[in-house]
Amino acid sequence: MDNIAGSKSSLSWIVQISALVMVLLWIFPTAGLLVSSFRTGDQIATSGWWASMFPSEQNLTLRAAAAETQTQIGDVYVIEGNLFGDESGGEISVWGTSSREISAYAAGETAELRRGGTITVQSNGDYRMENAEEFTGNRGQRVFATAESPPEFTLENYRNILISGNNTDNMAKAFFNTLTVTIPATIIPILVAAFAAYALAWMEFPGRALLIATVVGLLVVPLQLALIPLLKFHNEIGIGKGYLGVWMAHTGFGLPLAIYLLRNYMVGLPRDIIENARVDGATDFQIFTKIILPLSFPALASFAIFQFLWTWNDLLVAKVFLIDATGETTVMTNQIVELLGTRGGNWEILATAAFVSIAVPLVVFFAMQKYLVRGLLAGSVK
Repeated sequence: MDNIAGSKSSLSWIVQISALVMVLLWIFPTAGLLVSSFRTGDQIATSGWWASMFPSEQNLTLRAAAAETQTQIGDVYVIEGNLFGDESGGEISVWGTSSREISAYAAGETAELRRGGTITVQSNGDYRMENAEEFTGNRGQRVFATAESPPEFTLENYRNILISGNNTDNMAKAFFNTLTVTIPATIIPILVAAFAAYALAWMEFPGRALLIATVVGLLVVPLQLALIPLLKFHNEIGIGKGYLGVWMAHTGFGLPLAIYLLRNYMVGLPRDIIENARVDGATDFQIFTKIILPLSFPALASFAIFQFLWTWNDLLVAKVFLIDATGETTVMTNQIVELLGTRGGNWEILATAAFVSIAVPLVVFFAMQKYLVRGLLAGSVK
């Protein structure tokens, strides 16, 4: 009964659930990266991104004002203020004067100081220190507190990365360097593969079947196997340490898939259109430019998406073919790795840099996704 026309197969539910799981697996990390890019380092360290909309408890090390700010009121010396300064640090629940007993006192209670005097801390961070003798010391009294902080989001991470941070020039330069690598490395393979695919699909010449088999065989060759020989060849001809070398490398690694994808699509085009054009006197070049290319746009767009994503997110090829100690040709993936090495504790900076890096591929993917499936199904149905 499952095969009756109009009824839905039980397998369709499995397909739909699997698709939903895959979408969620893709969305959750991306959403977490986006939310983390707007959070402070303390919030990231104390709670997950899924708890960003709720108050969170943090163990804070605060410091009262120095002894030089004390005032004498009668026979008592007083230092008072707010432990959070001008910022809102949340609501203190418990506190202590020793790191071993950070919950010794509740908000509003008074503690004895080791050097004499007392200190009282309120839930909003207000404190008052009193002593019959004058306070001494260049640094203020440390207070260890557990505070419940409200949700907080900030644009400081993006300002640090893109506008006013120490890494501004490097990250901005890395962004344009990545565009310089990605755009030509996407356009060049498409141009070359389009001509080759048309020849393999519609032109008769000796050895065509062997060439098609070679292209299919090249799809399974790992690029890591060709890196060192290709780099040696590039060094011999003088293009091993620049943009031209990395463009040619990405072109070589992307051509097998491009030719295979475009050739399958072009073979599926109606033969009558091409034969009629030839009868009307059109040359192969005219058929290719006036008929084949416009009809093959879904396949071209599909490969462009893949090639753009691969080259934009590439680190290995850039590491090998863009050897630059000064950072003039550093791409964003390499810049993020350097941030990870120098600022491993600043996860808010890393999250922001990573999201800036994936923003452009997301725009490209969503703008051209309608052509993706059409291009992947090229040649499957005639």
